[in-house]
Amino acid sequence: MSGRVPDPRIRPATDEDWPRIWPFFDATVQEGETYAFPLDLTAETGRGWWMERPPGETVVLEDDGRILGSAKMGPNRPGHGDHVGTASFMVAPEARGRGVGRALGEHAVAWHRGRGYRGIQFNAVVETNTAAVALWRSLGFEVVGTVPGAFRSPAHGYVGLHVMHLPLA
Repeated sequence: MSGRVPDPRIRPATDEDWPRIWPFFDATVQEGETYAFPLDLTAETGRGWWMERPPGETVVLEDDGRILGSAKMGPNRPGHGDHVGTASFMVAPEARGRGVGRALGEHAVAWHRGRGYRGIQFNAVVETNTAAVALWRSLGFEVVGTVPGAFRSPAHGYVGLHVMHLPLA
């Protein structure tokens, strides 16, 4: 990923972007297959779950005036754990399968690398989210463990949550 030109469609999210993120954020949460967020979030409480503040950052991928996806990233843990980052990603349903997740994933890796993080840890990748697992593996992440039955999927029942890691140092 080094030497890649940054994707010009990705930029820091602003508070004014939230009304355009909320519809696909809410749709993703309501699908119930990829995030363990509460189902009763409102636009205002959802904002608190997604819009990062420093030292983290939330970004959007915007194309032709439409926000197609968003990612948030920052330290995985505070204090003695702040040298390892984490990130979360959401892609608008109509933009899935079009490389939006990959572009956001590559951006997140470069963002963490550029800030001197020693690695990236994804704490909870649903094992039945095969597209995400394949994408993260293609970017160099490895499954370092799976918590059996830790996620309740509406479609698959109790399934595992992968912890995935990418070393950066």
